[in-house]
Amino acid sequence: MSDYYVGSVARTDAWLAVAYTEEGYDHAAVVDGVGELWTRYEETAARIAVDVPIGLGSTTAPRPNERAARELLNEQRDVIVPAPVREAVKKQRYRTSARVHERKTGHELPKAAFESADRMAAMDEFLAAIEEARPIFVEAHPELSYLAFSGEPMSNPPEFAGGYAERMRTLAEFDRDAPPTVQSVAETTTGHRIPIPAVLDAVALGLTIRPGPGTLRSLPADPPRDERGRQIQYVYRSETPLTDG
Repeated sequence: MSDYYVGSVARTDAWLAVAYTEEGYDHAAVVDGVGELWTRYEETAARIAVDVPIGLGSTTAPRPNERAARELLNEQRDVIVPAPVREAVKKQRYRTSARVHERKTGHELPKAAFESADRMAAMDEFLAAIEEARPIFVEAHPELSYLAFSGEPMSNPPEFAGGYAERMRTLAEFDRDAPPTVQSVAETTTGHRIPIPAVLDAVALGLTIRPGPGTLRSLPADPPRDERGRQIQYVYRSETPLTDG
């Protein structure tokens, strides 16, 4: 069996995974969380790219990869929502999490950052418990993938028709099989409340992590590690680096 290269995005009700081999798109699946994602692919995945923070800060925010991505995305910088520090991620209530985050970093914690804290905490604890998963999982951001594919940030929000068209065109120009792949992935989500933009985003991460045009790169180029030894980075695929550093 060929190795799978999996792109997965986490949304409120489920995680959507898109699996490629070196030859092309293979299948998609909807799973309940990172544990089920690993159970499904632990024997077959070469790499898994997720849009959930892996390397977490302890005293600084935004993280280095978030700062770099926000600079590259320019006017679209707000699509990068800085992750809470690790201690804040573990808190169940926003007010408590925000208080911890501000004490650690000196910055306020946006509510949008807390909304996905439960997924971050689950990922953090999963990687702490499953040593063999650590080299397989990497962090990516769909908007950085689109930027790397097209050479410029997307100009329209993904929830609008113009944003859908722009991202679909970007995927198709990078991989001519992307449009039918998006259709196949969308059909896989039947019975699940998966937003349309998530389908495109999962395909974007799948195309990022599978071997293909360009090189898999890191932002920042020399990523630091958090207190648990995990790299604080976004991976992306492009012919040339997006930045010099």
